[in-house]
Amino acid sequence: MKYFRVEQEPSSRYSGELNAAPRWGLPGVEPCPQCGLSGATLGLEYPCVDLSSLPPKEQARLSDPSPVSQDELERLRELVRPFAPANAVLDAGAELGPLTGTGSGTFGSLYMPAGWSLCLRREAMEALQKEGIRGLLGAPVSVKFRTQSPPSLMSLQLDVQGRFHPEALTWIRRPPCPRCGISDVEGPMPDPIVLEARSLPDGVDLFRLVDAPGVIIATEQFLDAVTRLSLDGVTFRAVEAR
Repeated sequence: MKYFRVEQEPSSRYSGELNAAPRWGLPGVEPCPQCGLSGATLGLEYPCVDLSSLPPKEQARLSDPSPVSQDELERLRELVRPFAPANAVLDAGAELGPLTGTGSGTFGSLYMPAGWSLCLRREAMEALQKEGIRGLLGAPVSVKFRTQSPPSLMSLQLDVQGRFHPEALTWIRRPPCPRCGISDVEGPMPDPIVLEARSLPDGVDLFRLVDAPGVIIATEQFLDAVTRLSLDGVTFRAVEAR
């Protein structure tokens, strides 16, 4: 099996832009009183999660990214958990609900609003599913377009599975803090990326990495289907798996 990192197209002929953000999310966390670590994780996106049945006060809190205490983060995480997939990674910074905002320009079949986020035109998603691509799940973006013929874009919700190969790591991960559970990492992102083959998922052709959720990986089947269907808008870079 061959694998590829999905990346933004550096010189796209499309002018599409989204000025949009998810409707809800888990806020960042304040510095831990024991280890001093804080922040949020990039790339945890669950656009299919619907929190509209929560009380307005809680929805407002989940719409404010301002950092909170570890105890408040735990409370919000448990509040959200029943609405999220069973295998969701609900760390600080997890984004929930559809992209909401405005958009303009023209879009390819695939579109990355950021290097860690992926959208598909609805017709492209349906075509890929007919080609047998597994595990595609998405929610329509809630975006107002300044155009007469707006695209129907789906924001993808991808499983977080798979790891970097231990022998190819360029960082050192410290043991999790007993208070907040955060594992501090020292060092740069592995480059080139090498995946641990035994950790990679079966049954899906597009997924994120546990070690770096902002990295989106596609299988060879996904790339082949994109090529057969002449879909465009992103690039694919081969990564090793062993």
